[in-house]
Amino acid sequence: MDYFQAIILAVVQGIAEFLPISSSAHLILVPELLSWEDQGLAFDLAVHVGTLLAVVVFLKKEIQQIVPAWFFGWKGFNWDTYGKLGWLIILATIPLGLAGLLLRDIVENDLRSALLIAGSTLFFGLLLGWADHNGDKNTKSLESISWKQTLMVGVAQAFALIPGTSRSGVTMTALLALGFSRIASARFSFLMAVPAIALPGLLKGVELATTNEPVAWGFLIIGALVSAIMAFTCMHWFMRFVERVGMIPFVIYRIILSIVIVVLLV
Repeated sequence: MDYFQAIILAVVQGIAEFLPISSSAHLILVPELLSWEDQGLAFDLAVHVGTLLAVVVFLKKEIQQIVPAWFFGWKGFNWDTYGKLGWLIILATIPLGLAGLLLRDIVENDLRSALLIAGSTLFFGLLLGWADHNGDKNTKSLESISWKQTLMVGVAQAFALIPGTSRSGVTMTALLALGFSRIASARFSFLMAVPAIALPGLLKGVELATTNEPVAWGFLIIGALVSAIMAFTCMHWFMRFVERVGMIPFVIYRIILSIVIVVLLV
């Protein structure tokens, strides 16, 4: 891998991580389409660290309210609205964590085929379009979300282990289907991204620390910085765009992408 490839892949990760188009699918497809060698574990970790930094900065105000409220709530076992939101984020992460631990080998070895990516891209894209058809009428805010609804969204998030599904896409699909507004759906999806990215990133970091392979720090630093900048910019743009336009452009993109994958790679 050279610096040009590193920048391109970092841009792809930064853009696709928080759009409902599947970053994992794009990180598999771009090297495949361009006949590049696999970028490796270390680089994947670096670009995910970049997107994690971006979402933490983007949601800085919410995180600064949620984290202290959750910890202080242990005093007297009484949590305010932000403390309860912290619990809900934890609850929503459990299905993904369990599925990741149980199905890790299957996901890494058996779920990377072009046909599967094309199918999941199309299916979950159409599902997003169906959920968004009443998006203009959805008015529920995050303050009204229940633990049962949160668990449903968490189960939906577990499907993101399948490349082509899109973690942000499938969580927003579930939230929209439950009647939450587009902005509330995007916000909660972004909040869920913090543990969803951090936990597998930590596992990859441990794996990287125990490997004997040499580490190309220049590529990793460039990848992390570029993906962070792109992800932060993309989240700002996405929040404004989705409020005005909705999800249909992303649904159309996914349909076209699935056709391109079948034509070129299957």
